[in-house]
Amino acid sequence: MNQAPHTGPFRPWKLADIPYGIIRQHRYEVAVLPLGATEPHNLHLPYSMDTREGDLIGEKICEAAWQRGARVILLPTIPYGTVSNQREFPFALNLRPSTLLRVLSDLVDSLAYQGVKKILLLNSHGGNEIKSVLRELYGRTDAHLFLCNWYAIFQDCYHQIFEEPDDHAGEVETSLALAFWPELVLRNANGTLAADEGRKTPTRFDAINKGWVSITRAWHLLTTNTGAGNPHKATAEKGRRVLEVVVERLAQFLVELAQAPIDESFPFLSA
Repeated sequence: MNQAPHTGPFRPWKLADIPYGIIRQHRYEVAVLPLGATEPHNLHLPYSMDTREGDLIGEKICEAAWQRGARVILLPTIPYGTVSNQREFPFALNLRPSTLLRVLSDLVDSLAYQGVKKILLLNSHGGNEIKSVLRELYGRTDAHLFLCNWYAIFQDCYHQIFEEPDDHAGEVETSLALAFWPELVLRNANGTLAADEGRKTPTRFDAINKGWVSITRAWHLLTTNTGAGNPHKATAEKGRRVLEVVVERLAQFLVELAQAPIDESFPFLSA
């Protein structure tokens, strides 16, 4: 007689860590696919910051949602993204937007074929402009795609946590690194961050500086060492606080998404 397998310490919401023997015991309603990047983050943070953030946030929100009854699964984070505007810096590894579209399209097709029809794209890199993917795939798949740029979730309470405006490798990301990967933060001999102040160079056009006109910003001209935001007021406590906000808000969304039936008006309210 076959006995039920011992699940032990396995976490059934994290695909990278579980075998098929665990997978086959569950019916998953939602898949979470984080998207990262490989690029420099000022002088002091690792190239893997965006990917690490996708791993961390994805794992925390899926765990919290699972504990509330949602059958969600976290897929491995895609470690490469669109970083063409950092091409002048070594090992900024770029995927063209069209390439990223093809990768995501294939993954969505795989999930939809296997019966997972609710997919959250958890974006951790500002250069990954994924909204076009949702529009490209709409009508071509019976899966329902949702997009979240996790760094946009806490803007309503940003100044309750952080002091400096931020763009890239500034106070937010440095706080997360200090909270969760302090051993990877480069410091000077006196213990201070080995980082510049993250100043950005304005363009010569007022319309661009005010946001009326947009461009692809050449990072070697925009910044000194790829940092766009002052990291020097970052603390581990700020990193933990912002993660709490993100996890609470996104986990609740995953619970609601998992529970919602797919009908003719999904995801809208019925008439």
